[in-house]
Amino acid sequence: MAENIIVYGLVWSGVYALLAIGFSLIFGVARIVNLAHTAFYMLAAYLIFHLNTAAGLNVYLSVFLAIIIVTITGTLSYRLIIARIRQHESTTLIVTIALAVIFQEAVLKGFGGTFVSGPKLISGETGIFGVGVLNQHLLTFGVVLLLLLATWAFLMKTRTGVAIRATAQDREVANLMGINVPGMEMITMAISAALAAIAGALVAPLGVLTPGMWMHPLIMILAVVVLGGLGSLKGSLIGAFILGFSEILVVFLAPSGAFLKTSVALTIMLIVIMIKPEGLFGIVFEEERG
Repeated sequence: MAENIIVYGLVWSGVYALLAIGFSLIFGVARIVNLAHTAFYMLAAYLIFHLNTAAGLNVYLSVFLAIIIVTITGTLSYRLIIARIRQHESTTLIVTIALAVIFQEAVLKGFGGTFVSGPKLISGETGIFGVGVLNQHLLTFGVVLLLLLATWAFLMKTRTGVAIRATAQDREVANLMGINVPGMEMITMAISAALAAIAGALVAPLGVLTPGMWMHPLIMILAVVVLGGLGSLKGSLIGAFILGFSEILVVFLAPSGAFLKTSVALTIMLIVIMIKPEGLFGIVFEEERG
């Protein structure tokens, strides 16, 4: 049982981490709470299923095309809709949740409400310390780890990454320094949507797909970013593993109460917030001037 807890904990915590970091990135740079974020995750999973089963494309080509399509969709959604109203926080919340529902209804109309399973990316299992671990789980965690390292390297070691971090710290000063702030927002949105799409690609083979599959991850990543500290990438990463493992522990240690897994995770978040309201690694953003 301990081996299963570790494997499933790492896999689902990693998926939550990808989603939470993408969510935190666009919040940090554009100051928006994008409630449509996990809808891109759902959209990617369904596109992979459709391209592979209905269109008959190779599974890896299906994954590649789905990620590209969802990234473009997310970027255009920001450029054409969200960017126009981003100064109005309440309106942004309503519009992004409306986008998520629109995507859900589009998938429901296009694919129906029947539960389906995404195609396997890799089959078989590998023995690790005498325990058989599905290669699909190893691939998922390996891709998550690689993407987390790549995102860190991009933000810390490239000119564009430095510009994105400067924009997140102070938009006005970044603009005065010659940084194309709207351009950085677009790039960040593309990265955010791509991370959500990749998370969807990794999850598609692990369970059933439903048009409403974006709702639970949305609740979880909101809890993750609040627990870790809104805007903190390190906090999002650590928060994802804390809440991801808490869910898995409930499922494995108390199967009859598995329906309470989300409640337990949210309770942990509430306890931490009561003790430390800004979260584990909260960032206080400088108020916009003028």
